[in-house]
Amino acid sequence: MAATKESKLRYFLTYSGVRLPLNLVNSLSPDAVQNRNTYFTASFDDLDRVVSCRKIVYGEIEFEHRYAYHADGSLQRAEITEEDETRVIEFPEQDGTVTRSILV
Repeated sequence: MAATKESKLRYFLTYSGVRLPLNLVNSLSPDAVQNRNTYFTASFDDLDRVVSCRKIVYGEIEFEHRYAYHADGSLQRAEITEEDETRVIEFPEQDGTVTRSILV
């Protein structure tokens, strides 16, 4: 995946929608996550696009997403890790449909 400058970690309650990248909503302060069983952490690039996010449940990572973007800002690649399996999904620059999905 292309290297991007990631910002400080931010925290969220949940996400909305079904499209990638995940649309994280309901921002939480770092203090607020100490009292939560489930929350999301996310890092953003210098253009404020999510480049990685994790769902944390009872202190354990339930899943992780890592994203790369085309020059036009559209999603280029998603790596989704869940239960020790990683799925890579690639998107073409033209219309955003999946060109390849592989389990690695």
